[in-house]
Amino acid sequence: MAVKIVTDSASDLPKALVQALDIEVFPILVYVDGTEYKDSVTLHPDALYSYMKQGSEVKTAQIPLNYFVERFTDFAHTPENHYIYLAFSSNLSGTYQTAELAYDAVLEEYPDFRMTIVDTKCVSLGLGVIVYEAARLAQEGASYNEIMAYVDHAIRHMRHVFSVDDLEYLFRGGRVSSSQAFIGNILNIKPILHVVDGFLVPLDKAKGKKRLLSKMFQYISSYGKRLDIQTIGIAHTLNEEDAMMVKAHFETVYGTQHFIINQLGCAIGAHCGPGMITIFFMDEVL
Repeated sequence: MAVKIVTDSASDLPKALVQALDIEVFPILVYVDGTEYKDSVTLHPDALYSYMKQGSEVKTAQIPLNYFVERFTDFAHTPENHYIYLAFSSNLSGTYQTAELAYDAVLEEYPDFRMTIVDTKCVSLGLGVIVYEAARLAQEGASYNEIMAYVDHAIRHMRHVFSVDDLEYLFRGGRVSSSQAFIGNILNIKPILHVVDGFLVPLDKAKGKKRLLSKMFQYISSYGKRLDIQTIGIAHTLNEEDAMMVKAHFETVYGTQHFIINQLGCAIGAHCGPGMITIFFMDEVL
């Protein structure tokens, strides 16, 4: 039975990789001043960040139930495939739960439809790297059990560390208070966050870019294992300069050769704004 990998647009994978590995990507909804868009389909990141700089009201919404039902029904017409849907963290979105409801509904009509829906508890390229590796294994002919063994391990050991340039966007999303955002921006203090069990959790803070990257690199040094053989994820919002600095650090310090570097898509970027830098790596490799 062939394995087909499915995910949502919160995975932030470059389109070239999605196409090369035949990954199905479901778009999360984004609203700009009340107008509905599909992440990276009818609204692309550069346009979103331009709207945000202009002060537009930006919101996101999970993928609708009827969209899942329609696509899962399409999948059910090829019962020779076993689908694995790797979903955005359920602690940050209801997408995973909606996918489960849709699968149960489609099973009633197509009892032979086989899909495994996985709550990865990951965000952006933390999810994207897992999707990439799973799809690569599928393309190489790995079995369902082999792919799921990798996925289960990667979910437990994927690390996220990131920061934002302007605290105003985290304030709008309810992640910091208005006073924290104001004082932080005035003093050039940047928060450093990570992901714990699918939740965004404050980790540290730093004043200025140099100190910020130094602290992020310390975190990677403390927890990263075999960084030379991993695929490292680096995502940013209009911040390619820092992304390239991070890449150079991995190459110089660890001899890393494999990277996925991309601009954050609209689903995640809508809550973080321009200037964000994020790094994804494993604290244990198989």
